[in-house]
Amino acid sequence: MEALAKELGIPEGEYREIQRRLGREPNRVELLLFKVMWSEHCAYKNSRPLLKELPKEGEAVLQGPGENAGVVRLGEGWAVAFKIESHNHPSAVEPFQGAATGVGGILRDIMSMGARPIALLDSLRFGPPEGRSRYLFKGVVSGIAFYGNAIGVPTVGGDLYFHEGYRENPLVNAMCLGLLREEHLRRSRASLGRPIYYAGAKTGRDGIGGAAFASRELKEEKEEDRPAVQVGDPFLGKLLMEATLEAIEKDLVEGVQDMGAAGLTSSLAELAHKSGLGVELHLDLVPTREAGMAPEELLLSESQERMVLVPRPGKEKALEEVFRRWGLDCVAVARTIPERVFRVFFRGEVVAEVPTEALAEAPTYVRLAQEDPEVKRLRETPLPPLKADPKEVLERLLASPNLASREAVYERYDHQVGTRTALVPGKGDAAILWVKGTQLGIAAKVDQNPRYSRLHPRLGAMHALAEACRNVSVVGARPLAYTDGLNLGSPETPEGYYELKETLEGLKEASAALGVPVVSGNVSLYNEAGGRRIPPTAMVGVVGGLGHPAPGGDGL
Repeated sequence: MEALAKELGIPEGEYREIQRRLGREPNRVELLLFKVMWSEHCAYKNSRPLLKELPKEGEAVLQGPGENAGVVRLGEGWAVAFKIESHNHPSAVEPFQGAATGVGGILRDIMSMGARPIALLDSLRFGPPEGRSRYLFKGVVSGIAFYGNAIGVPTVGGDLYFHEGYRENPLVNAMCLGLLREEHLRRSRASLGRPIYYAGAKTGRDGIGGAAFASRELKEEKEEDRPAVQVGDPFLGKLLMEATLEAIEKDLVEGVQDMGAAGLTSSLAELAHKSGLGVELHLDLVPTREAGMAPEELLLSESQERMVLVPRPGKEKALEEVFRRWGLDCVAVARTIPERVFRVFFRGEVVAEVPTEALAEAPTYVRLAQEDPEVKRLRETPLPPLKADPKEVLERLLASPNLASREAVYERYDHQVGTRTALVPGKGDAAILWVKGTQLGIAAKVDQNPRYSRLHPRLGAMHALAEACRNVSVVGARPLAYTDGLNLGSPETPEGYYELKETLEGLKEASAALGVPVVSGNVSLYNEAGGRRIPPTAMVGVVGGLGHPAPGGDGL
């Protein structure tokens, strides 16, 4: 197995740690489980120690980091769930499906909290709009429009910037807001002896290894990475959304988990670990759309439009009936057990048996941090006196894609479906959505400037949070909390780790100064190609509340 571990890119030290935790050699399936669960995308090995320092408490916070999304109170029993998520590597390889499935994934994160998705925002970064960057830009915008418009969730805002630092590695971050009654809030939890249901689309071979693929530098030969990109179906996603929300509103489920990165493996192992339990999974019961799938393919597939549900005792048949009416599979494939292991059966045999803690708690790293001397030189270089014709400079500024109107982009998106959008793109500094039947409103904006963050990651992150808060404030809303999409290069170099550390220090300082906590987020590292890392990019999405509760207000 040691040779396979090396082939898979598992560091020797981590392989020794796997042996130690198991007390034996892992088999092939188990090694593949560790490969994805200990990937940066799933485990946050380099960022977790730093993320712990961010302020997370606030009077409006119902649910902070650690679940599928954060949740804040609005008033009158209403709450909003929100999160930002990246789909950078898939979008660099297949821009249309990469962006589309990024939207689909963030929608499921919000649904899993018991919230109805009511708005999408997208934060995008590309190289100068020419050549391949232009192709990526057009494909990403089309993918966002395809999924959001089809599923019926409005895209109400975003942030778009062109910069040379993203020429080889574009950034595609999707943010979603969902509305829920406080009593409908659900978490990724299960009680002992409960069946765990697989619900939604059938499992195929698309997206296998996606989490590991997102945790390494992009290669020039991008064609080989295409099988790691998932394929989305927004019409099936709409059915899954309605069935899941109906089951929650009828109080049929005690726990919900999106089936995202690392598929069945992460959704079940993490659910069991958070619950202090183990789980037994029977792969022969998993609905499939392709014949002859091997255990590792079933375990690691990232096929879209799938959820994990834990029914309340005695509600199993009612849950199955809800999904049957929506034309979706809803099958008990696993069960919680007192022994804290992730045990997998295939054709009557145990093919993997790993302690849930061993999978869910990957090693973490605190590394040497050192500023890039070239960045320091650029920052400290005095600006030369301006010697230019103002007319010529004005023409150059007006020709910049970063000052041009974004109308050509946001007009591709349906921003009024659902009839909640009160302030549409192009009409204000932040989007506003009303809670029907009340005088409550929700404002949202996502911001970041790579020119700031490249020269000074700490100040760049502070500026991003401050700007997003200002944009929410000027439309009359009070900033309640934020979600952060942290996109950076490799943390394994002193320069890359320095930028990660400084970015989080900046968010920490700004959070404390502004009194705005973080409640959710995403970290995407290894955003580099050809040895060149992107500018440190902290996409900050702020949500604010406005208006006052009205007596008797209700309704989504």
